[in-house]
Amino acid sequence: MGALKRLSISIPKELSAAFDKRSKRKGYGNRSEAIRDLIRDELVKEEWSDPKARVAATLTLVYDHHTRTLTDRITEVQHDGGELIVSALHVHLDHHNCLEVVVLRGAAKDVQGLGDSLASIRGIKHAQLTLATEGKSIV
Repeated sequence: MGALKRLSISIPKELSAAFDKRSKRKGYGNRSEAIRDLIRDELVKEEWSDPKARVAATLTLVYDHHTRTLTDRITEVQHDGGELIVSALHVHLDHHNCLEVVVLRGAAKDVQGLGDSLASIRGIKHAQLTLATEGKSIV
């Protein structure tokens, strides 16, 4: 970490208490660390607001692999967006259900589009796109 700059903020006591409680629950050693992470989260969200920005993400899918043609459709969509896919992990949760985690990287618009295409396949039980960054613009 580079040079530090001290900031002072004024917030209501109730908000401060709730923030301290949250920070402790999440394991932060101090308020500064918790606030730095909140700021970084906002900067990542801002990165994603530019459709051309290079970003990273994970897409988590849960589905019943016995659903007719579902795995074929998932594979087809993944092949169509192959240049955005860095890696995929497939886990058998039980006899019917599978969890798949797909790591994506590329332009925000394209990554979001591929995530939406996979999430909207009929038969997907749960889909969650988690936004991340390539880290180049985050300090």
